[in-house]
Amino acid sequence: MTFPRPLIRVDQLVEMMKTEPVVLADCRFALGAENGSRLAEYRAAHLPGAVYFHLDDDLSGPVGPHGGRHPLPDPQVLAEKLGRAGIGPGVKVVAYDENGAIAARFWWLLTWLGHDDVAVLDGGYAAWVAAGQPVTAEPSAPAPRQFVPRPRPEMIVAMDEVRERPVDVVVVDARAPERFAGAPHPLDAKHGHIPGAVNRFWGEALRPDGFWRSPAEQLERFAGLPVGDRVIHHCGSGVTACPNLLAMALAGLPMGRLYPGSWSDWCTWPENPVEVGPG
Repeated sequence: MTFPRPLIRVDQLVEMMKTEPVVLADCRFALGAENGSRLAEYRAAHLPGAVYFHLDDDLSGPVGPHGGRHPLPDPQVLAEKLGRAGIGPGVKVVAYDENGAIAARFWWLLTWLGHDDVAVLDGGYAAWVAAGQPVTAEPSAPAPRQFVPRPRPEMIVAMDEVRERPVDVVVVDARAPERFAGAPHPLDAKHGHIPGAVNRFWGEALRPDGFWRSPAEQLERFAGLPVGDRVIHHCGSGVTACPNLLAMALAGLPMGRLYPGSWSDWCTWPENPVEVGPG
């Protein structure tokens, strides 16, 4: 069957797994928690054959003076981990989590590294369980493959590009409206947003039941924005901007680019201006 992207439903995944190999990436993680790992939950129950990917340890690089809380991982380092998980040329990959954010990060990272055969499970782990599909505590043992990273530099922008962007380029901030407006938050070194940014809260990409909104609804969320590389996405640390990127792809729009360091990087440069208010 045709591989549905960027989202795949539980029933579609079940049918696909009957006829061809699919690598499943368990990305469950509590973003913002002191210890967000869901490795214990993974070991207790996960989709059969799934491999666990930790946001901090696997899907991010080392934190430095600049670059934010979740810098992009080194392409070769991530490639080695993907290869050990059985991901390589022609292999279909499905990521799942609890709320869509970390799975979207995984989806974006693979796309950035040139692997397009990747999708996010609509509704995540909860949807799989609710559909009566099996879970297991058995450790996964994927056959290793060679993953050759082919990064797409056009998908990202550096801080100075954000600061010096042309007037027709729009910065889309995925954080919650109150953080965007400047309400104090323990994760933010400074409060407010990048001057001129607009707010599109990432959580609105999903319905209250955890499933992604329709393409038409996503189009409505992004109405009035430019397209393609005239849109720069960011959030607190480059993670929850990814659901907005996925939502744009779901709507059939050019995704735009990601500022990986996001607000947590912007705040580390004293000369960068800050704006408060709803925008």
